[in-house]
Amino acid sequence: MADDPGKLSKSAILGMVAMAFAVFVIANDFTALSVAIPAIEKDFGTTVNTTQWVINGYAMVFGVLIVTGGRLADMFGRRRAFFIGSAIFATFSVLGGLAPNVWVLLACRFVMGVGGALMWPAVLGMTFGLLPRNKAGLAGGLVMGSAGFGNAFGPLLGGALTDTVGWRWVFFLNLPIAVAGVLITYLVVAPDGDRDKREKIDYRGMVVLTVAVFSLLLGLDLGTRIGWDTPWSYGLFSMSAAAFLMFFFVERRARNDALVPDDVIRNAGFAAACLTVLAMSAIFFAALLYLPQYMSHELKFSAIECGAGLLPMMGTFAVTSFISGRLYERLGPKVSVVGGAIFLAAGMFLLSRVHTGTTYVDLIFGMFVLGIGVGLFYSSITTAGITCLDPARASLAGAIVYMFQIAGGSIGLGANTAIVLSNSNFADGISIAFLVDAIIAVCGAVVALLFVGGTLDREKLMTAWRHKHRAHA
Repeated sequence: MADDPGKLSKSAILGMVAMAFAVFVIANDFTALSVAIPAIEKDFGTTVNTTQWVINGYAMVFGVLIVTGGRLADMFGRRRAFFIGSAIFATFSVLGGLAPNVWVLLACRFVMGVGGALMWPAVLGMTFGLLPRNKAGLAGGLVMGSAGFGNAFGPLLGGALTDTVGWRWVFFLNLPIAVAGVLITYLVVAPDGDRDKREKIDYRGMVVLTVAVFSLLLGLDLGTRIGWDTPWSYGLFSMSAAAFLMFFFVERRARNDALVPDDVIRNAGFAAACLTVLAMSAIFFAALLYLPQYMSHELKFSAIECGAGLLPMMGTFAVTSFISGRLYERLGPKVSVVGGAIFLAAGMFLLSRVHTGTTYVDLIFGMFVLGIGVGLFYSSITTAGITCLDPARASLAGAIVYMFQIAGGSIGLGANTAIVLSNSNFADGISIAFLVDAIIAVCGAVVALLFVGGTLDREKLMTAWRHKHRAHA
């Protein structure tokens, strides 16, 4: 990481632009295709049970391989990993857009997940490496802000392309954005240094962790679809538990060459960040699923209207993420993370008041508050998690945090679905689920208060308040 705490160089600014392009294309890809699914079903004459894997398959491969991608980026160079990941992602985006049938499309999506798993941790590592240590908050804000904008505008962009030129252009659009990011990175980001040849690839750890995470995510996905009390669910969860236990012993034997080194595992601040992300992601993903569901079922919104209906939350998420970088630098990780968790809890509590007669206008303020919480929390916790470890672990740290985000989201969807389906009234089920989520958010805030790095420094808070007061004056 750069040592100069002063003004950012031109190359650093251009490098941040390249990283923003990369983050945007990855985040946009997650949501843009959601509104294109009906058109894909119609084109290929298939059902949602098959086409859902256009999204789920990509997300699952991404989540399964991201820790491996982070470790490889730290070992062999983040720039190299980014170039390779971008090439895979862009190539199979084009091939996916040209797919003659749904099975070729699914295969392309799975391989795109491999590219994304290499790109994301490399981008995190390079972003934090472009900026001085004292501007780590700005790096976290840039990453999560770009992700927020990608997620927010994905449904609108995907819907517009699908309605005008066809769903295949949702895939083709990835190519110019990825190429722009690669070109700028090649020109302004310094080449990777020489690899420490003493480090070896932990192949056993990679394989065992892949099996563990894949079994867990697939089990959670199938549990919400076919039920938890099935041989498939029991088998997958048992396999996941056994693989995680095996991973523990494999990693102990690998020592310094472990996929997740000992200094990462034993860092209490990093562990707290991961657990807090797990809890908060369960909440955020539940809102992402059930707010559009409510709009569709109760308010009779179309798919594109549901996507647009989330803008108060997703737009606020994006804007707050950028602002949160400055707040993080002024107030520190504890205040920023706890504050984000409190806003998350407040937003879910407001949204838990939903009932059959609730209008869209009634939802806006709750979504706005939730968006502030999500933007403040995710950028701050990502920065806190990465910066509490050695800078050489930045890509791996970011990858692990993101893996917990995906796992938390899957667990949250399963738990919230169980609550919603246990209630005969759809709106009442959402209300109870969101109230439980609000309570979980409060618990997450307590964990962050106790274990996330930094202190609640009264003088620091007062200094920030006085600065704001002078600015207004």
